[in-house]
Amino acid sequence: MDLLILIIIFTAVGGVLSVMAAAVFLLLSEQRRAKVLPHGISFAIGALLAVAFWGLIPEAFSETKPEQFQSLSGTILAGVLGFFVLEKLLIWRHCHSGNCEAHGDEDEHEHGHGPSHSHGIAKSAGALIVLGDGIHNFVDGVLIAAAFLTDVHLGIVTSLAVAAHEIPQEVGDFAILLHSGYSRSKALFYNMLASLATVLGGVLAYFGLEDLHDSLPYFLALAASSFIYIAVADLIPSLHKKTDMKTSLQQIALIAMGVLLICSLHGLAHNIEG
Repeated sequence: MDLLILIIIFTAVGGVLSVMAAAVFLLLSEQRRAKVLPHGISFAIGALLAVAFWGLIPEAFSETKPEQFQSLSGTILAGVLGFFVLEKLLIWRHCHSGNCEAHGDEDEHEHGHGPSHSHGIAKSAGALIVLGDGIHNFVDGVLIAAAFLTDVHLGIVTSLAVAAHEIPQEVGDFAILLHSGYSRSKALFYNMLASLATVLGGVLAYFGLEDLHDSLPYFLALAASSFIYIAVADLIPSLHKKTDMKTSLQQIALIAMGVLLICSLHGLAHNIEG
């Protein structure tokens, strides 16, 4: 199958389908959402870290010469620090008030509503959410395309990891849009519109990166840094809010499942290729 078609299909999987899955998720009762969402976050952590350390980083180093290893490592470091700065600028965070927490408290994440400031989010905050999602999804599309241009199987597992972390995030975005005064249909429409930026980023990257083969390892390193940052800075802290033994064991098991799934898919793809 043509590489461009694969990029379009899998950027759509990582973008549009994650919005649809999140929309279906919101149809569940608040009690069910509260039970299911933390499990999805744990699984996403394992998937993101596995793709970063098992796929993207080794592939990036295999595509470069030893004298470039230091600059490639520097790209990963710069990426992690850069994403921290972006969050501070409210590009990756969707917080309207400078005093609120990054994603609110646990109830806001799991039940779709949070402390009193969440109910006061204005319409302008909804626009910020859509804009931030669009930028985020565009970057995801570029990173997925870079992975596909390096190796088709790496592109597939990368897109799966993107989808794994997008679904919990989209659920939170839906909740904020709803509390900003948007109807469910408008919230779905604007999130779907923002998700199309993933496909746009993938297509533009295909035409722009294909002739820049020497730059691909650095895009892979940037992708790895984004996955590491999302998992470590955004998702893992939310798991520490519950410390009982049963929940902790469930979290560990689901993280392990995410890691094993990605590693298995990666190994299976290369065995088929061989």
